[in-house]
Amino acid sequence: MSEERALAVVTCTAPVNIAVIKYWGKRDNDLILPINSSLSVTLHQDQLKTTTTAAASRDFTEDRLWLNGEEVDVGHPRLQACLREVRRLARKRRGSSTEDTAPLILSYKVHIATENNFPTAAGLASSAAGYACLVSALARLYGVEGELSEVARRGSGSACRSMLGGFVQWQRGERPDGRDSIAQQVAPETHWPELRVLVLVVSGEKKQVGSTAGMQTSVDTSPLLKHRAEVVVPERLALMVRHIRERDFEGFGQLTMQDSNQFHATCLDTFPPIFYLNDLSRHIIALAHRFNAHHGCTKVAYTFDAGPNAVIFMLADTVAEFVEVVRRSFPPATNGDQFVRGLPVSAASLPEELLAAVVAEPVPGAVQYILHTKPGPGPQFLDDPNLLGADGLPRRTA
Repeated sequence: MSEERALAVVTCTAPVNIAVIKYWGKRDNDLILPINSSLSVTLHQDQLKTTTTAAASRDFTEDRLWLNGEEVDVGHPRLQACLREVRRLARKRRGSSTEDTAPLILSYKVHIATENNFPTAAGLASSAAGYACLVSALARLYGVEGELSEVARRGSGSACRSMLGGFVQWQRGERPDGRDSIAQQVAPETHWPELRVLVLVVSGEKKQVGSTAGMQTSVDTSPLLKHRAEVVVPERLALMVRHIRERDFEGFGQLTMQDSNQFHATCLDTFPPIFYLNDLSRHIIALAHRFNAHHGCTKVAYTFDAGPNAVIFMLADTVAEFVEVVRRSFPPATNGDQFVRGLPVSAASLPEELLAAVVAEPVPGAVQYILHTKPGPGPQFLDDPNLLGADGLPRRTA
């Protein structure tokens, strides 16, 4: 058998996902098993993605990890859980092969470099993209195939949904070992070509109460959360799947807003209460309702995760008008040309009656920028560029 290459390398990208039926609360903290099923839309990686390079070499003396160029502790329990599980699956797979073909790679240490092209931990599902990317890269490095959403879930619950593109359901599952708590695609990203997503970035700051601590306090103290998980979510999930399959934006949009509002109500019902929305978030909510009321139907639908940034769904024919409404409501402070990023947005002039009915007192500079995107695919593998050099250390970016 020829000697193995000194360095085995895999580079992968993975998407952010935005839940429209929210996950909040675990029934098992170690395995990350949820108290309810959830459903999300995977966003396109042209606009939001994590890129991860994983390399294995006999020359590495320890596992190491770099996030956005900074070395971080590889001993994080969730990271270790993912590494352990992928290596276990790889050994299991090798068990059936003859000894002389079993690569040495399983005994090698790994170096992992990962980068986000968006703010980390600002309510933009960075951990979901991060762990989906990590698990995809490690699995390819170790030659592991099959059901990987369950492995990604051990890093971050919502990461299991970033293992697939389009519209994805994370099934709560019933088994105590979590083997049936996996992600399944409801529809691919090509299913609803007119669907568009605007992310209104109001803050790139790290949130004050992390999701992990927040949801545990909610599980312990919120009777509303218990009712939500047991009674409300199962009905809503079935309804949401139907709206998506039928491409019914009216139904999809209303339910998305209602579920976001209920999630934040459970945060308020937590004791002591958790506030992820701020005054600006509430401004945006009111703006969306005025816009829809003016049109007499659901044209835009907001959802907020555990942070103040708004994610707003709409159909392609609404984008130009609504972006102009946002621009008039929250005039950009300095970055006029950088205010709208991502997919192109055409100019729109607003009728006077819409301006009068929808645009209230402007709040200059409140929205940092708008990112225009759409549903997209799951993790993708790249031949290049690798974030690690031939020496297994992060490349210095100019």
